[in-house]
Amino acid sequence: MPPASKPALPSAKGTALWTVEDIAALYELPFPTLMHRAQTTHGAHFDPTAIQLSSLLSIKTGGCPEDCAYCSQSAHHDSGVRPQPLMPLEDVLAAARAAQAAGARRFCMGAAWRSPKPKQVAAVARMVAEVKALGLETCVTLGMLDGGQARSLADAGLDYYNHNLDTSPEFYGRIITTRTYQDRLDTLRHVRDAGIKVCCGGIVGMGEDRRTRAGLIAQLANLDPYPESVPINNLMRVAGTPLHGAEPLDPFEFVRTIAVARIAMPRAVVRLSAGREHMDDATQALCFLAGANSIFYGEALLTTGNPRVEADRRLLDFLGMQAGDAVPAEAAGCTR
Repeated sequence: MPPASKPALPSAKGTALWTVEDIAALYELPFPTLMHRAQTTHGAHFDPTAIQLSSLLSIKTGGCPEDCAYCSQSAHHDSGVRPQPLMPLEDVLAAARAAQAAGARRFCMGAAWRSPKPKQVAAVARMVAEVKALGLETCVTLGMLDGGQARSLADAGLDYYNHNLDTSPEFYGRIITTRTYQDRLDTLRHVRDAGIKVCCGGIVGMGEDRRTRAGLIAQLANLDPYPESVPINNLMRVAGTPLHGAEPLDPFEFVRTIAVARIAMPRAVVRLSAGREHMDDATQALCFLAGANSIFYGEALLTTGNPRVEADRRLLDFLGMQAGDAVPAEAAGCTR
């Protein structure tokens, strides 16, 4: 194990893995040292002033049979979210056009299913094709997929599939019992095999310790290849869910998580996702300095709130940042 002051980086080979100890050592760095490393890594691969703006729409809400302890859409919890059917295509397109007009580059569609049925995949595939025709990048999250379902979405032109690992394997059973960790890894494999880019991250602030957070980042970084898009969510403590009373995560610990994700996955787009509603401008600015280069942009995030468009624009303007594609620059000799 390398010294805590300077954790070793894996080589560019896909066979070299980050250990949990490697990631935990990054977490333990002095905050200025960690931020410097994250900023240096970020600047080597991205324009540090560019932020990708993504919009997220719940196209089918509530009634999910999974028991995820954080989720307001689970049928196991009394969160006040009532099931709604799949949205009509024209309503989805209207939302996509509005998001695009507001500056979004990627349009993400989420459906509260355990695993979609064939006719549901066909309906979403049509949505993907129509949204993509508007000139937006497309992303969907529909639950577990098999190989054929992933290929159908790929044929429709889907750019990204979101399927989060949520937490480390060791902590996972305390959060979800209706779907295994391997189920999630299998879906990610089907998505990769179909040629779709992977959007995969997790949630912090669920009562886990720092080593658990390190375990999550290690799992993500060791996917081969690691995800092109990595959303880091700060738990939204929704009334009626088992995690409603969870202790809020310290803001500096959240910033550390962003920085560690940036170092471990240097060419990934790291998205500041759920929980921004409760972050002040200073915390968000630190997250951008730590390497976050994407945000969800708009009025709502599935069934919870999100900072308003005007506030986001004001903050980005104040920081001298602008909307961009957040595409990693080619770096000589860098394959990871």
